[in-house]
Amino acid sequence: MPENKRTRQPNGASSIYLGKDGKWHGRVTVGIRDDGKPDRRHIERKTKAAVTKAVREMERARDAKKLKKPGQSWTVQAWLEHWVENIAKPYVSENTYDGYEVDVRVHLVPGLGAHKLDKLEPEHLERFYRKMQTSGSSAGTAHHTHRTIRVALGEAVRRGHVATNVAEIAKAPRLEEEDIEPYTIDEVQSLLVAAAKLRNSARWVVALALGLRQGEALGLHWEDVDLDAGYARIRKNRLRPKYAHGCDSEPCGRKAGYCPKRQQTRREHKSTKSRAGRRTIGLPDPLIKILRQHQETQERERIAAGADWEGKGYVFASPVGGPLSPNTDFHTWKRLLRDAGVRDGRLHDARHTAATVLLILGVPDVVIDSIMGWEPGGAARMRARYMHVTGTMLRKVAQQVGDALWELPKTN
Repeated sequence: MPENKRTRQPNGASSIYLGKDGKWHGRVTVGIRDDGKPDRRHIERKTKAAVTKAVREMERARDAKKLKKPGQSWTVQAWLEHWVENIAKPYVSENTYDGYEVDVRVHLVPGLGAHKLDKLEPEHLERFYRKMQTSGSSAGTAHHTHRTIRVALGEAVRRGHVATNVAEIAKAPRLEEEDIEPYTIDEVQSLLVAAAKLRNSARWVVALALGLRQGEALGLHWEDVDLDAGYARIRKNRLRPKYAHGCDSEPCGRKAGYCPKRQQTRREHKSTKSRAGRRTIGLPDPLIKILRQHQETQERERIAAGADWEGKGYVFASPVGGPLSPNTDFHTWKRLLRDAGVRDGRLHDARHTAATVLLILGVPDVVIDSIMGWEPGGAARMRARYMHVTGTMLRKVAQQVGDALWELPKTN
């Protein structure tokens, strides 16, 4: 039988043959199309050796599931916008979606959107990250953007739209480890004195004593606090509010958040996302006393508000019982630092401070993990990040070393 004659191959097998045009052709079955018919790819080369090599390469790519699907040729912009709205949004939390959406709309689409998705290269990403930082974006923003496109391209790989996730190859923007110094006991005491003069003063005692995250503290409900038994259950997270205009007939000309008729488009709180985050924390006796006083003050506010009282059960609420805004809460923290004469710091530094106090007290690691709400798998990493060895602790250890090495042996 002539070498170049085309013969029928078994179903699904690749075929190689010499065409009437004098060129060698290959046909490789790589899967099933959306209409149910076999997806057979065509390869054309000048020699049999060349087409055989190309067919074998395609077969290997097919078997390794690294072969691009036929059909729509995505641009980076089209894929990212489709991914964030139709794939990510229904399955991630509101806060996670917000981060993805900002990265896509503000950074990735303007910077990389015109590229063909299957033509995007690691070098494109690396140059884009450098340009972001040159233009004023922080290393943290560039790093977060890198994580977003890595997730988006990972989904494109899983769905067969691209063969490789180039964001896993590209070097991520370098993120310097923050040098965080927890507040000292003296600074904490100054903060507590200044906090006593503020409305919702117990909010800051809880932050510094228990190390609750902002969302956990603002999402705390009275039904989850048992002052008689002395514990609080952490089960809810306050979400950042999001608004839409309510002035369609007569536009106010302001941003949605400042619209006089604004409408809340997001739920106020959600369940704590992780099993470790849903936890029960014991309350120190002084804090129980403070929370009882806070409860009495809130009851007086309820009576004063009358019919305007919202009665949503928040421990830390507005003067009419509604939820507190995380943005307002942040600015109150900054004012508290100034009023107390304490150095500036992030609100999250209160959590670092609480974790360090537990370290100073010698609380066992397993108990610390439970109080702070850290997952078992990453607890050691979180302890290293949040718990800071203080000067007092170092001096105590140095004294112990000195006593062990230089103390003269006792003689009878």
